[in-house]
Amino acid sequence: MEELIRMGEKARAAAAVMGRLGINEKNRGLEAAAQALLDSAEDIIRANEQDMENGRKKGMPEGLLDRLKLDKKRIASMAEGLTQVASLDDPVGEVLSMKKRPNGLLIGQKRVPLGVIGIIYESRPNVTADAFGLCFKAGNAAILKGGSDAICSNKAIASCLRTALESCGLPADAVQLVESTDRETAREMMRMNRYIDVLIPRGGAGLIRTVVENSTVPVIETGTGNCHIFVDESADLDMAVNIIFNAKTQRIGVCNACESLVIHKKIADRLMPALAERLSEKHVEIRGDETVCGLLKEAVPASPEDWGTEYLDYIISAKTVDSIDEAIAHINRYNTKHSEAIITENYANAQKFLDEIDAAAVYVNASTRFTDGFEFGFGAEIGISTQKLHARGPMGLLALTTTKYIIYGNGQVRP
Repeated sequence: MEELIRMGEKARAAAAVMGRLGINEKNRGLEAAAQALLDSAEDIIRANEQDMENGRKKGMPEGLLDRLKLDKKRIASMAEGLTQVASLDDPVGEVLSMKKRPNGLLIGQKRVPLGVIGIIYESRPNVTADAFGLCFKAGNAAILKGGSDAICSNKAIASCLRTALESCGLPADAVQLVESTDRETAREMMRMNRYIDVLIPRGGAGLIRTVVENSTVPVIETGTGNCHIFVDESADLDMAVNIIFNAKTQRIGVCNACESLVIHKKIADRLMPALAERLSEKHVEIRGDETVCGLLKEAVPASPEDWGTEYLDYIISAKTVDSIDEAIAHINRYNTKHSEAIITENYANAQKFLDEIDAAAVYVNASTRFTDGFEFGFGAEIGISTQKLHARGPMGLLALTTTKYIIYGNGQVRP
C-alpha cells in the first residue's frame, strides 16, 4: 500500500503540472512517445513474446492470445493512435458558456482535466499506450494496472513512454505502471480515493464487477460485449452474410465482435445455409434454436445460457423470431448495452431499431466492429462505456474532462 500511496502522490504532483501545459507541449510529448514506440519496437516485441509464451503454457484461449499479441503492425497502430490524438483539438480550457446575471456577474463553464485517472485492465497491452495518450492530451496523470498476462509487455511500453516524456522535459509521472500483479494490490487501488479521481476498469465481466462493487473511487464502467446482429425480413442477404462474417471473425477476442444473431423466420431458410458456408471458412460453431438446427445439420442446439454469452471465440448463437418487436425484446433482455446492429432495407424498421434498442452504439447495415475510438475519429480510446452517466460509448478526450464554473464580478456581494 505504501508504494501505491507514493505513486498517488507523484500522480497528484504530475497532474498539477499537466493542468498548466499548453497544447504544443502536450503534442510534443505525444509525438515523442509515438516515435519512441516505433524506435523500441524490437524490445517491446521481445517482452511480448515472453508474455505470449507464458500465456500458451497456461492454456490461454486463442481469442485472448490474439488480444495479447504485439507485432510491428500493432505497435505502429499504437504509435499512430498517439499521433492522431496529438492532431486532435485540445478540449482543456474551452469555455462552454458565459451568461450575465441581473446583478452583473458573468457566470460560465470551463472544461478542465479530471486530474488523476486510474485504469485497471487485463490482457491487451496496447491499452497502456492508448490510455496514456488520451489521459495526457486531456491534461490528466494516469496510474495504470495491467494484468499479469501482459506484465512484460506493459513494463516495456510504460518505460518507453516515461523516457520519451523525460526527453521533452515533461513529467514522467504523468504515466505510472503498477508492476505488482496480485489482486490485493488492485483492491488497494480501488480504495485510493484521496489520490485517484476516477477509476476505469477494462476487461472481462469479473474484473468490471469487482471494481464496481468494491471501489470507493468513482467508476466509469466499461462493459463486456454480447453484441447482436438482427437480420430483418427485408435484408439484403449478401450484405448480411458479409457483415456477420466481418463482425464475428475479423477479431474474435474483442468486445465489439458479434456474438449473437437474431434472424427473422421468413428469411432464415435462405440466409442460414449461405451464412453457415461462409462462417465455415473460419470454423465458426453455430449454436442455434430449433429452427436453426432444423436448417443446418452442423448447428449445435443452443442452451438458454448461450443467448447471454460473450464467447470471445469462434462460436455464435442464432435465434429466430417472428417480428422486429420480438427481436428488440430479445436483444434488450440479453445484451450488455454495448453494440447492436440491424440489417434491413426497411426504413421504418431501421428507425424503430435505433429508437428502441438500449445500447451505447446502434447500427443500421454495418458491422459492430466499428465501435472503436479510432474508427469514430477520437484517436485511441480509453474504453467503451456501457453506463449512462458522464460518458457512453467509445470514450475519447471529452470523456476525460470535467467542467468548473468561472465567475467574473466587479465587487458584487450577496444581499
